[in-house]
This record gives sequence, C-alpha cells and structure tokens, in this order.
Amino acid sequence: MVSTVVEALEELRIHRGRVLLSLIGVAVAVCALATVVAAGAIAEQAGREMQERYGGRPATVQFNLATANGQADASASQTAWASAMARHEVEYSTRVGYGSLTVQFADGARPVSAQVVDADYGLMHRVRLAEGAWFTDRDAARLAPAVIVNEVMWEQLGSPALATHPTIEVIGADPFTAVVTGVTPRQSEWETDPSAFILADAYLAHAPEPTDPMMGAFMPAYEAWVPDGSAEELTEALTRTLRSELGEGAQVDGWRSDYAAFDGDPYLAIKLVIAGVAVVILLLGALGLLTISLVTVRGRIREIGIRRSFGASAGRVFFSVLMETVVGTFVAGVVGVGISIALVRSPLLGLALGGQLVEDLPGFPVEAALIGIGSAVAVGALSGLIPALAAVRVRVIDAIRF
Repeated sequence: MVSTVVEALEELRIHRGRVLLSLIGVAVAVCALATVVAAGAIAEQAGREMQERYGGRPATVQFNLATANGQADASASQTAWASAMARHEVEYSTRVGYGSLTVQFADGARPVSAQVVDADYGLMHRVRLAEGAWFTDRDAARLAPAVIVNEVMWEQLGSPALATHPTIEVIGADPFTAVVTGVTPRQSEWETDPSAFILADAYLAHAPEPTDPMMGAFMPAYEAWVPDGSAEELTEALTRTLRSELGEGAQVDGWRSDYAAFDGDPYLAIKLVIAGVAVVILLLGALGLLTISLVTVRGRIREIGIRRSFGASAGRVFFSVLMETVVGTFVAGVVGVGISIALVRSPLLGLALGGQLVEDLPGFPVEAALIGIGSAVAVGALSGLIPALAAVRVRVIDAIRF
C-alpha cells in the first residue's frame, strides 16, 4: 500500500498538468459541498435562535397560576413560585406579562406597551441589545426603575447616550422616573411603535389600576428553564408543588413553549434540501472525473503494456491506477475544504447567511470537513474503479503495439 501511494504521488507529479485540470472540478465540487453543509448549519442555528427569542430555549416551561376562587393574586403566586423554584433547584426563571406605561415625550404623553419580565428573561429568550446592557439582579434595588426601550422609542427620546443615564417620566396615579439602561434593535421596518422592558417588581410597585373592572389586577405568567431531558417530569413536579403552595383548589397549568416541544425535527426540510444539493454536487464531480480518468487511461495504454511486460502484476496495475485517482481527489478535497472554510468565515458571506444575527455562531462544522474530504476520496475511488479495471484488461502485446 505504501509503495502504491508513493507511486501514485510520483505519477501525479509527472502528469501534474493533466492532474490539475482533472481535479479542479473535484476541488470545486468539494468546496461547494462543504460550503453548503456549513451554511446550512449556520442557517439552522439562526432559525433556532430566532425561535428561542419567542418561545425560550429548550426546555422552557410556562405556567399560569390562579387561586382557588379563580382570581389572580400576584403576591401569593410569586411566593409560591419562588418556593417551587428553590425546592426543585431551578436556576433560571422569570415572570412574563404585558402592561402599559404612560410616558411623557417632548410632544406630549403617550402610552407605551411594556413587557414585564425578570432578569433571567434576557438569557432565556436571547434578547439582543443594540446599546447598553440587559437587566441584572442589582437593577431590582434601584430607586429609579431601570427600563430597556426599543430603538423606535430611543429615537423619539432623541437618541441620548446611555452613558449619560437618560431618564423618562412615567405619569399616572403613581408617577415615577425610570432610567434607560439599554436599547433593543428594530426588528423590522414595520416596527413603528415605542415599547419597553421593565422588571416585574418595579412594574408591580407602580402598576396602574385597571380601567376595565372585568380585567382584574395585573397577573403575569411564569416561565422556568429546565433540562430538556427531564422537562416532562419537572413540569409535573412543579405543577404539584405550586398547587400545594397555593392551596386546595388552585388552578395551575403548565406546558412547554419552546420549539423543541413539537414532534419531529423542525429543520428536517432544510436538512433534506442540503442533502439533495450535496448529492447533485457529488454526482457532477464524479461524472466529470470519471470521464477524464477514462480518457487518461486510454492514453496510457502503451505505458501499462510496458509495465506489464516487465513483470507488473494485474493487481499492482489496478491499485496503481486506482490510488492515483484516490490520492489526487484527497488532495483536491483538502484544498476544497480549505477554500470553503475561507468562504464561510469571510465577512461578506457571513453577512449574506445572516451570521451577524447569530449569537452563538457555530464554528466550521467538523462533519462538513469530514463529508467533503470523505466524499472526495469516495468519488476518487468510484471514478478510478472503472479506469483501473480497463487498465487490467489490456493485453500486453496489444498495449505494446498501440
């Protein structure tokens, strides 16, 4: 095997012009294959993160709590929730609700929709910030509550530098001053209304009275981020604990809100498309290499006949021709994977793939490199098999006369 590989390398060196032309197609095919696989991994990660921003990371379990009489009691619910989280050692949890703040702008007071959360919400939902920082546990102790506004509201405030600790005036029955500590980027061109995040404790301390008596007091939902493998068992255990903490007859509903809760692979379609493109690329590369290999062997019939006349066995000739193709395609595969890595890591292609929006940008997938190089070797073996068989079937006397 070693001598065959050495001989194949020597043949590649001697016929480097022909080899270069025959292997360009393989290198391009491997580069395209590895790039498609790597791009698919980035696109899949981008899709996962987008879904996690809405439904939470796997496994996010959401609960609705109500007392025995069906009325919301934020204080009792929060006490029960904190006790359940501590008992089951859940590290990340948050309250989630929606409210409204009447904010004084330069052109008058306007209502601003507010998302009421705890500090863990940012990590659980991958909240992106254009400026500033997400809430920390210390923000709960601020005398002036911290708020994180969207880019629309920030521009309406005059785009003040966050280092100057800009404030907003919230008016109503219990007016207060809030400090802007962060800015979330605009999600789309259709986002034209101001909105803000505010910590649940700060909002509940200044929560406005409901204008509609039928609406009742503000009552958030509760979310816990638990291990994916034990989500079902923990959901049942948390439900039982919360019912026990709230008292007999309490209503507790829990369900998973993350994308992984749905049956089947949500990215199966992307993977099938990538697999289909990869197969087409490989077939085209193999077909081109096979054609060139057959033509090359036909031009080397006299050389093969001379080698056979000097005692080269049929097996030696077979492996010599086969390994020449395999070694060449291996080198082409390495070159193609290297070019693919450079392309995927280039800022321009990363921008086109949406990589700038991916928080946990995956490295170049090892499987993409292995698939690329492995496919190149497989293509080389399959493409060299027919020419090698053709070389073995050449009769010595006919080859010398050729």
